[in-house]
Amino acid sequence: MITVRDVAVRVGARLLLSGISCHVSPGDRVGLVDHNGAGKTTLLRILAGHDRPDSGRVVHGHGLCLGYFAQEHDTLEVELTVHQHFASAVPHLTDGEVRHVLGSFLFTGDDTGKRVGVLSGGEKTRLALAGLVHSGANVLLLDEPTNNLDPASRAEVLAAVGTYPGAIVMVTHDEGAIEALRPDRVLLLPDADEDLWCEEYLKLVASSQA
Repeated sequence: MITVRDVAVRVGARLLLSGISCHVSPGDRVGLVDHNGAGKTTLLRILAGHDRPDSGRVVHGHGLCLGYFAQEHDTLEVELTVHQHFASAVPHLTDGEVRHVLGSFLFTGDDTGKRVGVLSGGEKTRLALAGLVHSGANVLLLDEPTNNLDPASRAEVLAAVGTYPGAIVMVTHDEGAIEALRPDRVLLLPDADEDLWCEEYLKLVASSQA
């Protein structure tokens, strides 16, 4: 679905990423876990096609339908209502199905008429994830999807991650998010080491939360 070939990125004089080569196949669950500043968000934006590397290339395979969650929620249409925004993301759902899904993500009653721009950070995260997991995307790129969430919102997001049937590449420092993801592989930056997931990597996740 996505092939990365010898990608490198510079920030000023600093080489942020170098020699990144990996792939994402259907159904893959890949965790990007390391210390802050290692280039994980930059790599995710490159995978999504939002940024270009200084060298190397990213190839999107035939049939790829990509969903990207950004920490800054810059993929949301802030002037639309919650209902309008979600309905536009899932045109294949009926109005009743739209309301049902929004309810499962804790948007009920007057909440669905709120303008997206006035939502809290947790509400924006729930709305963005609801749109992605029901959009028909077969690969999700998730950048810290559980940051700053209240317990109820976090539970809904983790449930969505755990039940999503497609491939996921996730940046996170949240042990619970990793457990929901059930990764089969890990990509360690900045050295681009790719490895099969094992429980020992949870220690790295825990240490990187500081």
